[in-house]
Amino acid sequence: PDSFIPRIARLMALAIRLEELVGDETVQNYAELAQLGRITRARMTQIMKLRQLAPDLQEQLLFLPLVKGLNERNLRVIVQQLDWSEQRRMFSKFMPR
Repeated sequence: PDSFIPRIARLMALAIRLEELVGDETVQNYAELAQLGRITRARMTQIMKLRQLAPDLQEQLLFLPLVKGLNERNLRVIVQQLDWSEQRRMFSKFMPR
């Protein structure tokens, strides 16, 4: 159906929302969120690292259609890159021509 939202878009939205919950002190920290969400701290870190992507890439992830090979695991190498222009170059390789 048209209402399908890719998993990576849901994870990006989740990371944004979780950052808000910590920022406005609804929860103490990401460790508490991990416990509440019944996930490991390591998994919480993986999800939150999406926030290190360039803002325009984060926005693209929220609104992208499903792209083959574009998932959180494959984005981990991009997230490690601090240079946003380099992130954009790497990200573009996932986009259909």
